[in-house]
Formats: sequence, C-alpha cells, structure tokens
Amino acid sequence: MKLSYVYILKCADDSYYTGVTSNFKQRLHQHQSGYFKDSYTHNRRPVVLVYICEFTDIQLAIDTEKQIKKWSRTKKEALINGAYDKLPNLAKKKFQQ
Repeated sequence: MKLSYVYILKCADDSYYTGVTSNFKQRLHQHQSGYFKDSYTHNRRPVVLVYICEFTDIQLAIDTEKQIKKWSRTKKEALINGAYDKLPNLAKKKFQQ
C-alpha cells in the first residue's frame, strides 16, 4: 500500500506552506535545498516541518491539502497544535455583525 502525506511547513518568513507528496523525505529535502527555484519555499528557507498526516488514498490527500490551503492562519495553527475541537468554529472569513 502506497502512502501519501499532507504536510505543513513553517517558513523563515513565518508563513505556512501546505503540500502533498507520496515521498515525504525526498520532498522535504527539495524544500530545504531550494531544488525548485520557482517554488513558494525557495526564498523562504529554512523551513520547519510543523504538521504531517499520512493517507492511504492519494485523492483524499489531495482534497485535504486543497482544503487546508483555504484555511486561515488561525485554523492552520489549531490543526498544527492538535486543537481539533476548535477547527469547526474557525472560519477563513470574519463576518461583521
């Protein structure tokens, strides 16, 4: 069974990068080394792994990555910190009353 991974990196500029891969060790090395010069993380190195989750279904991993990329910073940090109970109440957009 081939595993896939959704991961979040914290970049040197304090931003987060969310990605998906089937070869995490290689992909992390690519981020750290600046292998892809046009990538988001290239000019934001070093990066630190702050979250990783494995999947047995690549499509579910891709869908999860897309979902997390839409989340607010606060919601991503709740996920990173394991505060799963807070996730449903953290919306990307704040609505005025």
